Amino acid sequence: MTEPFWRTTPLDEMSEQQWESLCDGCGKCCLHKLEDEDSGEVYYTRVACDLLDLKNGRCRDYQHRFEKVPDCIDLRAMETRTYHWLPATCAYRLVHEGHDLPDWHYLISGRPGLVHKARCSVRGRAIHESKVDLENLQEEIVRWVDL
Repeated sequence: MTEPFWRTTPLDEMSEQQWESLCDGCGKCCLHKLEDEDSGEVYYTRVACDLLDLKNGRCRDYQHRFEKVPDCIDLRAMETRTYHWLPATCAYRLVHEGHDLPDWHYLISGRPGLVHKARCSVRGRAIHESKVDLENLQEEIVRWVDL
C-alpha cells in the first residue's frame, strides 16, 4: 500500500493540488492574532477576516485575497520553521512537525464537514472584523482547546 503524500512529500515539494488539499477549512488561520512582544506568545481572537466564510471556513475570494487583504499571510511563502503560530490542529503545522493528520481531516475520513462536527473550526465561534473595534482586539482573545 502506498503512503499518503503528506507522509512522503516535504511541504516545500508538494504540488499546488497537494498543498491546497491539506487545508481542512477550519478557518483558524484567518483569525486575528496578537503577539506578546516580550515572550513571543501568540494569542488568538475570535475575530476573523471579513473574507472568511464563517460557515464553511474558506476564503470567499481566495484568488484575490492578497489584493483585498494586504496583510493576508501566504503560508506557502513562509519558512516552515515559523509555523509555530498555526493552530495545533493545522495540517501544515502537523506535517511540518512530523505528525499525522487527525482522524477528522477529510483526507483521512473522506468527509469534508467533519472538521466542523469535531468542533475544530471557527464555525459558530467567530465573528467578522467589521463587527468589532480592531483597536480593542485584546478583549476578543479566546482560549479554545483546539488552538
